[in-house]
Amino acid sequence: MGAGEKPGRDLKTPMFVPLHDANELKHIHRQYVTLGLIAANIIIYFVTAVSGGDSDFANAAVLGLGFIPAVVNDFAVLAPGLAIVPDQATYVSYAFLHANLLHLGGNMVFLWVFGDNVEDALGHFRFLIFYLACAAAGAFAHVLLLPTSEAPLIGASGAAFGIVAAYLILHPRVRLWVLAFGRIPLRLPAWLPLMLWVGFQFYMLVADWGGEISFAAHIGGMLCGALLVLFMRRSGVPLFDRQIVVPRAVVRSVPTVPISDPGGRIFDCYVNVRYVAGLAAMPSGALEFRGERRITFAIAAAVARHRSPANHQEGRE
Repeated sequence: MGAGEKPGRDLKTPMFVPLHDANELKHIHRQYVTLGLIAANIIIYFVTAVSGGDSDFANAAVLGLGFIPAVVNDFAVLAPGLAIVPDQATYVSYAFLHANLLHLGGNMVFLWVFGDNVEDALGHFRFLIFYLACAAAGAFAHVLLLPTSEAPLIGASGAAFGIVAAYLILHPRVRLWVLAFGRIPLRLPAWLPLMLWVGFQFYMLVADWGGEISFAAHIGGMLCGALLVLFMRRSGVPLFDRQIVVPRAVVRSVPTVPISDPGGRIFDCYVNVRYVAGLAAMPSGALEFRGERRITFAIAAAVARHRSPANHQEGRE
């Protein structure tokens, strides 16, 4: 079946469905843009596909807002009543349309699970720009491979794959709960299912060339996301989980650790969390929050060892 025979959807039954990543936010309190994008996609779906009441309304929305390569390249022209937005605007508008609930739900699950941490790494505004850029890159890749196609491209998969690529670069070692083949719950390091899913897109681009699924849009969004995250992430946000980023919310208050000296006295070790690697790995409840001095826990521990009974005895000898 050729891509132009009916409207193309950038959806394929996934080999896995992401469920939960237990990856806490470090820089923002809530993923407002991610939630807003999910809400916008759901509302637009029900307005265009459900509330319209007939197939003519839904088809008009798909033709007017979907991305049609032949129209963008001036090989075809929409009827005046169907041109809802300028042709160039469909590089983005197509990403807010979905064919059915399965199509919508699949994309929104990926956005829900991975979008919050990418938004956390980029910041709210830059994440919105990132999302729209990945959607546009997906459409651009699609039109490069099928420049004369008259089939509308719809769906948020290009943007979703950009988020997946960014997450893979930022957090490959985070443990991820997935539903493999729609049946088997597994907890895996994120790089394993995501790399398999990425590789599957390249395989299907060749194996299903010209089918109704635009794997080119998936790959275009993915490459865009992998590139943009390198430059758009916050200053100090590491790649590939190379270090722990201490949340700014923690930096506002500085913990102290009480340590006993040989005489039974207690002195406070003031820890500046900006200089303490691995603070998040310390046992919960081990820290109290007081004032700030730039003395690290390692220094305080060294002082405690120096004042230990063994050292005192050794000094007397």
